[in-house]
Amino acid sequence: MAEIFIRQLIDDLDGKPIDTGLGHEVTFSYQGADYRIDLRPGNADKIEAAFAPYIKVAEKIPSAGKARTQTPTATKKLGSDRSAEQLKEIREWAGKDGFDVGAKGRIKADVIDAFDAAH
Repeated sequence: MAEIFIRQLIDDLDGKPIDTGLGHEVTFSYQGADYRIDLRPGNADKIEAAFAPYIKVAEKIPSAGKARTQTPTATKKLGSDRSAEQLKEIREWAGKDGFDVGAKGRIKADVIDAFDAAH
């Protein structure tokens, strides 16, 4: 007997399905508590727009001393603190935008910064 398991992500804000490869896992901290939310691109844009003025004037605190919690394998963060899905999206964008980025290996910080600035 064969079985097929289908995993579908749902937007935590509006309950609508997230198209494969288009979802955004947004993580943030507020008042000492860490949060993670899965969002469709439109809702991810809204939260980024809402946070933007505060992030612009806030001081970034290094995460070296911060205790890390285990994340599920599907959303495990890599060295850049980005999920595998996010890194794939950055590579695709960088290739289309003229950056020299390989299919594997580390993505240079300036490429990631440019991606963040563009999005």
